[in-house]
Amino acid sequence: MQYNANSVDEYIHQLPEDRKEVITKLRATILKNLPKGFVEQINYNMPGYVVPHSLYPGGYHCDPKLPLPFMNIASQKNFVALYHMGIYANPEILAWFTTEYPKHCKRKLDMGKSCVRFKKMDDIPYELIGELVRKMTSQQWIEMYDKNVKR
Repeated sequence: MQYNANSVDEYIHQLPEDRKEVITKLRATILKNLPKGFVEQINYNMPGYVVPHSLYPGGYHCDPKLPLPFMNIASQKNFVALYHMGIYANPEILAWFTTEYPKHCKRKLDMGKSCVRFKKMDDIPYELIGELVRKMTSQQWIEMYDKNVKR
């Protein structure tokens, strides 16, 4: 589902009631654990956590006018999604996350390359997500991005 919002608060305000609580709690978990250097903003029509141009002037290679994306959360039609580029780019973080996930959730992990999908709102591992958010600093993300994308 797409929402047109200029701020994260505006995005949340547009959500169905059952999703407002989940996205609000995900947002709070992320903000509590977000390393310095990342900033919150609407990115790709959803709440995003990015490396701003002030830290990475070149921006995103697909569109240099955009800041370097790192993480997003979204309310989709059939699930809530957490998009985390560290899972996609760093095999060690992926291995850690897939090993830890069953220790925190009753249901099987449903994920794509950088997307973790939560179809059941009562089984979201907020504590594990907080740990995931702390796994990579903005500087580490910049270095990994430069090494793998900006060759």
